[in-house]
Amino acid sequence: MAEDEVQQPDSGPLGMAMSGYTLDKAIKARLYLENYYCNLINQHVERRNRLERLEESMREEGLTEEQKQDKRLQHAAKETEFLRLKRSRLGVEDFEPLKVIGKGSFGEVRLVQKKDTGHVYAMKILRKADMLEKEQIAHVRAERDILVEADHQWVVKMYYSFQDAVNLYLIMEFLPGGDMMTLLMKKDTLSEECTQFYVAETALAIDCIHALGYTHRDIKPDNLLLDARGHIKLSDFGLCTGLKRSHRTEFYRDLSQAKPSDFASNPMDSRRRAESWKKNRRALAYSTVGTPDYIAVEIFKQTGYTSACDWWSLGVIMYEMLIGYPPFCSETPQETYRKVMNWRETLVFPPEVPISDEARNLIQSFCCEMDRRIGGVNGDFEEVKKHPFFDGVDWEHIRERPAAIQVQVKSIDDTSNFDDFPDVDLKIPAAQCSREPIETANNDWVFINYTFKRFEGLTQRDRSKCNSVGQS
Repeated sequence: MAEDEVQQPDSGPLGMAMSGYTLDKAIKARLYLENYYCNLINQHVERRNRLERLEESMREEGLTEEQKQDKRLQHAAKETEFLRLKRSRLGVEDFEPLKVIGKGSFGEVRLVQKKDTGHVYAMKILRKADMLEKEQIAHVRAERDILVEADHQWVVKMYYSFQDAVNLYLIMEFLPGGDMMTLLMKKDTLSEECTQFYVAETALAIDCIHALGYTHRDIKPDNLLLDARGHIKLSDFGLCTGLKRSHRTEFYRDLSQAKPSDFASNPMDSRRRAESWKKNRRALAYSTVGTPDYIAVEIFKQTGYTSACDWWSLGVIMYEMLIGYPPFCSETPQETYRKVMNWRETLVFPPEVPISDEARNLIQSFCCEMDRRIGGVNGDFEEVKKHPFFDGVDWEHIRERPAAIQVQVKSIDDTSNFDDFPDVDLKIPAAQCSREPIETANNDWVFINYTFKRFEGLTQRDRSKCNSVGQS
């Protein structure tokens, strides 16, 4: 075809011009068809892989042929049940709301119980209108995708995701131990032994995410959840990115445009600083602004960053565990931003809270220039594990050993380690329209292929106590 005969993108098959409306409908139709057949292929591949894993595990166990056949029959029955589950449309009416356990700028987290199995989950609800208005679609997709991909002991497990005309829903395992923020608020400081345990587990969780090609970018105590045995699991991947994407929120843009001359310094001693931090910490956790205390300096500079930014955040958390407050905490986010940007002068250790040389060195190795940050150069996690502060850590079996601080959990739906939200309506919003055919809605095509059901999520009715919850 001659160059002048090439049809324009908005032309029909006969060279007739198509309206923007028709072109838009055509693009959406193509997306739905491509997704439909891509999902069929993926389901076939996943089913084949599950069978291969079963056969491999049976070989390793040395089962008899009769035992193998029994296992195959059980597996086939589970596959059939899974197909039935995938065909069914999951909605909020399939879950009984028990309690609101979390609140954020874009939605809420509720403890819910699946009506047909009795299994207890944490349901994260995200408002679509807010996602669209705040241009958070890429981040919502990243969170959903990594929760699907990261089926790992260091990451909170997602069992289902679905949507209705108003909200997106993530159904995740409920971790009754609460989060590290709550633990740190209960304690003035942690011992170096306890700090070693939690920093080591968090480091393993960060390395797990990096190995998948993701950067979390929001590592902070609020996002370090504790299971029933007191072990760490990483959560909240709303800012997670695969390095090829960049994040530009109002918060970062505003702070990056600020000038040092706009901020007034207000030095405090360590006692006043700790008191001020605890006073404001809870409010910051639930605000739309959040806290910049844990954000790496290179993200603020907007000169480019790598997964090394997560190691900076871990250094800030380690400082908080040992000292009682983060190194750059201030009365205002703007002042915190100024301190982070001037970290060479502001990263100081109060003499009245002594810590070991090994602890101080590790913090300084995390909170430093990106190109010489421990764990950040070529993603060398072995460098982190070999640091003297971690002497004696059994990296291979740390999760099987007792946690540094035991978590008190009375039942599978015990929420005593979470805040109360008495002012929030327990009824899940938009429940009445959860079974509408949302795929046809004009504004919902950006959420295409959001639905997910995990094969391992098939469970029998289980109302047992915390002994079963504690198994990770």
